[in-house]
Formats: sequence, structure tokens, C-alpha cells
Amino acid sequence: MTEEKVKVLIIGSGPAGYTAAIYASRAGLNPVLITGGEPGGQLTTTNDVENFPGYPDGINGPQMMMDLQKQAERFGTDVRYGMVTSVDFSGYPHKAIVDEKHEITAEAVIISTGASAKYLGLDSEKEYYNKGVSACAVCDGFFYRGKDVALVGGGDTAAEEATYLANLCPKVYMIVRRDELRASKIMQQRVLNTPNIEVLWNTETEEILGDGDSVTGARVVNNQTGEKREIDVSGFFVAIGHSPNTAIFKDYLDMDETGYLKVIPGTSKTNVEGVFVTGDAADKVYRQAVTAAGTGCMGALDTERFLQSRELETV
Repeated sequence: MTEEKVKVLIIGSGPAGYTAAIYASRAGLNPVLITGGEPGGQLTTTNDVENFPGYPDGINGPQMMMDLQKQAERFGTDVRYGMVTSVDFSGYPHKAIVDEKHEITAEAVIISTGASAKYLGLDSEKEYYNKGVSACAVCDGFFYRGKDVALVGGGDTAAEEATYLANLCPKVYMIVRRDELRASKIMQQRVLNTPNIEVLWNTETEEILGDGDSVTGARVVNNQTGEKREIDVSGFFVAIGHSPNTAIFKDYLDMDETGYLKVIPGTSKTNVEGVFVTGDAADKVYRQAVTAAGTGCMGALDTERFLQSRELETV
């Protein structure tokens, strides 16, 4: 096991991690950023990003992450490809193990591990990912303006995304595997009172259909009667939840029942002094690149102030 001491360790990349790195490196904190298993985060699997400020013509998701990485490196961030496999926040300074072979001791840690969307697990879902299949209606709904779409899910997020899509699309099929929605009463009312949303109760997706280049429909089955039906849609949205990538922190950091890390309101501070969290690892509401970047800035500024206060205490 090799060992190393750093001032600031950033765990994870994506808009949150790279923004934190830009601010931290400009503040002279010499951050080391460990990219994680999916360098750049969820946006590396997104073809077109059109809602991030500053790109009037949109930008390719992977290219955007490469630009952010270059910007962070320009100011001195040490970006390393690897995976933090465990941490020890029981004492100070904090420790992290990278790829089970390298121990980093850090005066401050910024967590930017994000969250991963849950999918149905269909082969056709993988085949048409980014070709009509999406896990973010707010991100990609614009591309289906004027087209019929389907959405899977029955919770608050699914209800919210269905009503969002209903403002863009003439028809929204909402595929719900039970005979009721799990969403809150007010969100249920919004769905049921929106005339161009058709809820398919007790229904599951058997196959996503396409022509090889894009989605053309979906084959669904009623799980009570066994009746199958094909619906013609150009977009297929999956809204069955996200899983925050926070398992390695469970012994040390406060989190909710689904694994999202808790912060002191209005800050990026966790319950452990010197450990901060940014982006989707703590955000189950907005989950946008621009909000992740904003919290990345907060994380770096909170980190800088924390380190300054420690220096003053030791003077």
C-alpha cells in the first residue's frame, strides 16, 4: 500500500467535481481529483446538452466534460483515473483508499460521486439509449417537441416528468405497473387532470421498438390480463429513480433512507468536519448539470474557508 498526503481530495468528476476542482485549484489548494469509474459522470453518456449556460448551439456531453477537465487541469488540478474503494473519516486528517492499493490522507475531502439512473434492464433499452431512450425528461424532452412519447414510473418524479412532457408532446403514455400511482396526491391530480397523458395501469414494458437508428414504439403487457399492445412513440423515458453512489460513506456520513448524503442547509458541509458533498450525491430534487456545477463551487468555497479557519487556529 503506497501512501500520500494532500491538502484537498475530490472524489468523483462530472460538473460538480470539475467545478470544485476549478475553484479549489484557483484558490491554491492543489486538489487531487479521482475520477471514479465513469470519468465525467452521467453527461458522458449524453449526446447533446442544450440547457447548460454558455453554449448557444449546445454541446456534446463527453466534449463538455473534457472541456471542464482541461479547465481544471489548467489551474493545477491533478486529475487521476481511478476509483476510491473505501474511506476512513473516523479521525483527522481523512483517509481514502484508491483502487485498493494507494492511501491518500487529505486535510479536506469534497465528494462528487453523483447518482446513477435506474433502468429496466432490457437489451432494447441499452440498444436505443440516447437514440430515443432517456432517463431525464427535463434534459431531453425538448428533442421530442410535437412527438408522442412514453414514460415509465409511478412516483413523484415520474408524475412531474410526465406533466413536463405533456407541455411539449401531443401524447404522453405513462406506463405504471400497479393500479395506482405512488406519487403524492397533488402530483396524482396533476397527471390525471392532464388530458394528453394516458395512464396505462398494471402495465409493464416488454420491449422498446425501433428501426435501428431511433425509437419507433414500445410493446407493453398488462400484468393482470396478459394482453399485449404496441404503442407508437418517438421517445421513451425511464423515471423509476436514481441510486446515489454513496455506499462507501455509509459508516461515517448522514444520509437519507435512499442513500443521498445530507448537508447542513445552505452549505455543502456534512456531519463530519472537513468533508463536503456536491452534486447529485446530495441532490435528489434537481439533478441538473448546472445545479451540480453550482454546488461544486459551494464545496470548494466551503473547503477553502474550512482550511483557512484551521490555519488560524494553529497560529
